[in-house]
Amino acid sequence: MSSDDPEFWNSAEKDLMAGIDTSVPHSARIWNYWLGGKDNFPVDQEAGDRYTEVFPGIVQVARVSREFLGRAVRHLAAEEGVRQFLDIGTGLPTEDNTHQVAQRVAPESHIVYVDNDPLVLVHARALLTSRPEGATHYVDADLHDPEDIIRQARRHLDFGRPVALMLMGIMGHVADDAEALSIVRRLVAELPSGGYLVLEDGTDTDEAFLEAQKGYDDTGAVPYRLRSPERIARFFEGLDPLEPGIVSLPHWKPDPSPLGPPPKAHAYGGVARKP
Repeated sequence: MSSDDPEFWNSAEKDLMAGIDTSVPHSARIWNYWLGGKDNFPVDQEAGDRYTEVFPGIVQVARVSREFLGRAVRHLAAEEGVRQFLDIGTGLPTEDNTHQVAQRVAPESHIVYVDNDPLVLVHARALLTSRPEGATHYVDADLHDPEDIIRQARRHLDFGRPVALMLMGIMGHVADDAEALSIVRRLVAELPSGGYLVLEDGTDTDEAFLEAQKGYDDTGAVPYRLRSPERIARFFEGLDPLEPGIVSLPHWKPDPSPLGPPPKAHAYGGVARKP
């Protein structure tokens, strides 16, 4: 049975859904809940509500992270001429996913999404849409196995031309600093000269944020490590950051606003070019 056959997907989705544990909260589903999505379960909503009771600012972190993704992809496609995007840790689709933003600017853009979450795979058909001039693909792979990610991504992307590597709010899933740096550097090593790293993560700059995260980690869900802005900046070592550098996300090339400069948020990141 072909993957183009609807019956294939109906069968595959049933198998995947049967393997999803709805008794333990999941970060992608909670993030979806905070962003107003519907792809979550009561356990995720309860965990999300407990988190916001301790740290209400997490909703702002989710929002500014999504807005940063849109601005970064739009800038790379419109100003830097990037036509290939490797988005690792895709999460659940919402509005203005990477392929939608990129192909709005350049319809011929090619996007590869990477995740290893069964629920994300169930929704892969929503991600696997594309303007006819371009292409969108989904790769089932684990962040901890960069070799496999690169091997599968090479089937769809030309690494002889610029590729934007997107690591949006996922490096906290790798608690060990040395391992996290090794993963990022291994992935960046495959980028050609003129490729880009786009990375952001939550920061340990608020006690309530740290307390809320600890409470979430104690539920048995996959833990998440908040890092200092300085540690996040280390992921960009050896690369040339675009202006304004590695900053609080609302301050990265903000859209003009009559309200003046945006407030800071407890999430840092940036975009950097590989020399």
